Amino acid sequence: MMRGLLVAIGFLTRLPVPAKVFDGASVSSSSLPWYPAVGLLIGGLLWVLSWLLAAVPPLLAAAVLLLVWVGLTGALHLDGLADSADAWVGGLGDRERTLAIMKDPRSGPMGVAALVLVLLLKFAALASLAPHGAALWLAPLLGRAALTAAFMVMPYVRSGGLGSALAGASRGASVAALGVTGLLSLCDGWHGLRALVVALAVFACWRLACMRRLGGMTGDTCGALTELTEAAVLLALALDA
Repeated sequence: MMRGLLVAIGFLTRLPVPAKVFDGASVSSSSLPWYPAVGLLIGGLLWVLSWLLAAVPPLLAAAVLLLVWVGLTGALHLDGLADSADAWVGGLGDRERTLAIMKDPRSGPMGVAALVLVLLLKFAALASLAPHGAALWLAPLLGRAALTAAFMVMPYVRSGGLGSALAGASRGASVAALGVTGLLSLCDGWHGLRALVVALAVFACWRLACMRRLGGMTGDTCGALTELTEAAVLLALALDA
């Protein structure tokens, strides 16, 4: 059980874990139900940092929080966002062309624009939110829970990709993880409910787009889903601040 958590931490963050936890063919699938927990861990670290930065001017505090946020994840999901943006525009509606562009390691203008706009939106939202508020743990939590949900309701279309091993994850454990995520969100009352509704709306739109264009998902579209969910949750809570 704990091995799955350590694998999830090692894959989704740059926090150090023992290398031996990645040994074994079934290890990756056992980590999927732990993704929301890793989001909560990231959010907890950000909340503590926000508390330490309470006396720092809001703009500077927001910049430091965003820098640490990106550093904790190694920009893993930002890479998926950039590749997806390039592919969605350059693919011109064609499935195979879209998949080929996503596989290209180079970033085009749409990918760069997507990165800048999402990071700018996150920065502005962080600067507008109350210090050490619930948004700092809700956004990472829901962003990773969306990944768990995605593997439950969509096929993974790139054979041999990093996410292909997650397809065999326990549905029972994943459902339980998502249930706990929903309960934790609702513990924050109206703000938690708003964040949960926004995350569900982003997920529904993303799933519809991926099914229409690709017939499923890839690792890059999953990264884009996480980034878009986080940005949407931060924006929704900042507008209500």
